[in-house]
Amino acid sequence: MVIGICGGSGSGKTTLLSRIVNHYSEVKPSVFSMDNYYRPIEEQQRDRNGEINFDLPTALDQKKLTDDLQKLLKGESIIVKEYHFNSPPDKHVLITIDPSPLIIVEGLFLFEYLEVSKTLDYSIFIDVDPKIQLDRRLYRDQETRGYSRESILYQWENHVTPCYENYLLPYRKNANFHFRNDGNSDADFERLMKEISLQMQEQKA
Repeated sequence: MVIGICGGSGSGKTTLLSRIVNHYSEVKPSVFSMDNYYRPIEEQQRDRNGEINFDLPTALDQKKLTDDLQKLLKGESIIVKEYHFNSPPDKHVLITIDPSPLIIVEGLFLFEYLEVSKTLDYSIFIDVDPKIQLDRRLYRDQETRGYSRESILYQWENHVTPCYENYLLPYRKNANFHFRNDGNSDADFERLMKEISLQMQEQKA
């Protein structure tokens, strides 16, 4: 079974992913993060002010991403460079992703890339208050990435928000489950696990 998780920057994709992995730990889910396929900085597009825009579908190596996903679906292990912002390419750690009965794909362009979306058996779209998303982004990028508040707000307005509106929000209606990452998150998670477990049982039958 292939599950997809989509949501804007700071929506809580990684947290939800970890909860699902822990819930189904007995099958050792394969975690496929689209973040591991960012192109080198010199290949990234720049906006009108010369700032790199990482929030475009072209920011990722779509061919390598889809080729690796297909290998994983065929039962082959894949080796990828685990991507970390602000780390030189030669410092990225190589990780091996082994196949599993449960594959979880996570990333911004889950639905935008047709080769990815058509592999999904079940998809999740994370809903969260934009103010909470921005607060999380401000904290994360200042504390762990060393960005200034001004540069974060610039990216939010010129890159992150247009990305969400153009490449994520139009597909929201296509998701099987809308996960509310707020005070309803625990109740939604319980309901989500029931739905996924039922889907897995139906596939086995």
